[in-house]
Formats: sequence, C-alpha cells, structure tokens
Amino acid sequence: MNLGKFSISLAVKDIRASREFYQKLGFEIYDDHEKNNWMILRNGETFIGLFQGMFDKNSLTFNPTDARAIQKELKNNGLTLLNEADESTDGPTFLTLADPDGNPILIDQHDTNYKPTSA
Repeated sequence: MNLGKFSISLAVKDIRASREFYQKLGFEIYDDHEKNNWMILRNGETFIGLFQGMFDKNSLTFNPTDARAIQKELKNNGLTLLNEADESTDGPTFLTLADPDGNPILIDQHDTNYKPTSA
C-alpha cells in the first residue's frame, strides 16, 4: 500500500510566528493560504502544514493517488475509520483514522491538476 507523500499537520496558535520559525529552519512556503489560516511549507522532500484554528491536535497526513483503494485495504485489515471516502465517486477525497494513542491520521487525495500557489 503506497500512502503517497507524507507531511505533518501542525495545529498552531499563531500562523505567522510558526511560519517565521520554520522559515528560519530552512523551510520555504510551498502553498500559501495564510489569509485562510493555513499553509504548507517545504524543505526538500519534507512538508509541514501549519493550520491555525482548524485542528485540535497535530496529525499525520498522507497524499495518495487512490485514497479509495487504500480505504478498502485498511478496512480489510480491520482498521476503524473515523471518516470514510465515498467509494461511489472519483476525484479528490479524504478519510481519517486514529492510531492506538489517538493521534489523527488524514489520508487526503488531492486533485491531480492542483497547483500550489507558490511552488
């Protein structure tokens, strides 16, 4: 099962302060939606999502090309999903689950034609 590109999504208190901090660590803005309180930063192949007021906890995020196939495999493996993708549709979708410690995991299939705002 290929989960695709990995990033961590951070629930931040101040998106500007967090952006400045991670830029000092060498991250560059990859997809800027600061006016909507989120952005994606990149350093090489490492991605960090900053989200102010959107999530209660930090979460792991994977961006596969086929979230519905992954969903079927996860369910076949006996995992419980918190939110499921509609398997009767195609295109962008997501599903969520949590690990045994309650850490959220987002499997988020993007539109393949999507272009980040500053890549």
